Amino acid sequence: MYVESCQYLMSGGVMSPMQVNFLACQVFALGASFWFRLYLSPQFSSPVVRHAVATLFGLSFVIFCFGWYAVHISILVMVCYRILVTADIHNIHRYTMIMAVSYLAVCQVSRVFIYNYGILSTDFSGPLMIITQKTTMLAFQVHDGMCKKREDLTADQRLHAVDSKPSLIEYLSYNLNFLSILVGPCSHYKDYIDFIEGRHVQRRLSASNTGQNGYDKVSEPSPMAAVTRKLLICGVCMVLFLTLTKAFPITYNVDSHFVNEAPFLTRLTYAAFSIQAARPKFYFAWTLADAINNAAGYGFKGVDEAGQVSWDLISNISIWGIETATSFKKFIDNWNIQTGVWLKTVCYDRAPRYPTALTFILSALWHGVYPGYYFTFITAIPITLAARAVRKNVRQYFLSSHPVKLVYDVVTWAATQLCICYTVMPFLLLAVEPTMQYYRSMYFHIHIISILTVIVLSQSHKPRGSSSSSNGTKPGPYDPHPQAQPQLQPSNNNVKRK
Repeated sequence: MYVESCQYLMSGGVMSPMQVNFLACQVFALGASFWFRLYLSPQFSSPVVRHAVATLFGLSFVIFCFGWYAVHISILVMVCYRILVTADIHNIHRYTMIMAVSYLAVCQVSRVFIYNYGILSTDFSGPLMIITQKTTMLAFQVHDGMCKKREDLTADQRLHAVDSKPSLIEYLSYNLNFLSILVGPCSHYKDYIDFIEGRHVQRRLSASNTGQNGYDKVSEPSPMAAVTRKLLICGVCMVLFLTLTKAFPITYNVDSHFVNEAPFLTRLTYAAFSIQAARPKFYFAWTLADAINNAAGYGFKGVDEAGQVSWDLISNISIWGIETATSFKKFIDNWNIQTGVWLKTVCYDRAPRYPTALTFILSALWHGVYPGYYFTFITAIPITLAARAVRKNVRQYFLSSHPVKLVYDVVTWAATQLCICYTVMPFLLLAVEPTMQYYRSMYFHIHIISILTVIVLSQSHKPRGSSSSSNGTKPGPYDPHPQAQPQLQPSNNNVKRK
């Protein structure tokens, strides 16, 4: 759901000096990642050296891109570390969340109300958004590991709980490392420490009962195939951006002549094409960031039953999952994945009531204070509830045969793409006036249909027993889809090394 950290990458027209600096840093980071993996591997370098180099490179990037504004990033990290080591362990997650989100909000407000909706030539809010994710998620995980009983945690919370406070160099490296400082993604602290200390791949290659915990026990698969594939995707996305994105400008959706003269179906079709054409720039930024992490040896997920290696542990996007999504939830689950993980970790799984609404509100606050963001996330709430109601009440009637199921999938795919188009348009238009102009031109049809769907299906289906969340889980937009990907397991059998 967040796109701010990569929005300045390719905003159209001539690239600004900051955009050039940003792209130069990412290209340099790619080369530095190969060097980091080959010459500063855990076999030859201590964790302290790897932490220090990763931190220094990261600080160099933000200073090069943002100049003295980089001090804001350092301030937020140091204040949150101070909270982590000195505050009451029962409240460190609350204090860190308040501090990080408030500091980010001040920076976001300054851009909207001082710079009048402009993308600043020194816009440092992208890295601040990443830092906000990392500092808050780590604070919650430290609170889980040092304050809560294991039986009170969910399976995911137990897996990622941190049972001791990190040292200063570990904290700085986790937050400021050059692999993710500019675009992310955010990853779990324990996964990052395993990567730095050389346990990252082995914990997924070695069977749990083999006792093999050293990095030299099993030959590690090379990430080169994954990096090459992702760089090729970046090249394709760049070409699509230079052609499609500029051919279908988003602002034309609210052009007065187009709105007044074009029929409804024409406007609807153009809106769908313009939103589709806007995606390649985000695909490019996130896929390049993923390739950078993989080139350093970070992001190994495991091996599937066929022996295929996956380097998608911290991937922020699944392009195939997005383009073929047959529900609003599946689209969300495959877009900006690690932000979804963060929202689930710090909000959705912990909200006592209204988890879906509170999660969308936090997401909007994190993105910034542009009114369009709030239109998007508020609109997403009834659409999510309507999609959930349709799946619960209607889907079972289309599972009798494969052809019938195929028809259902095609219809839900088309409906999902139209709903996404309608929902995210304000996110790109930003301001209130163009957003309302677009909604009026669309006759608020998605709002009306989704609200009526929720009302009708809730009346026609009254649950008789306990709800689906009685087992302790809450169905929502940030629940994972384990069936969507082949099962990956920490086995060293049949590994195809490239």
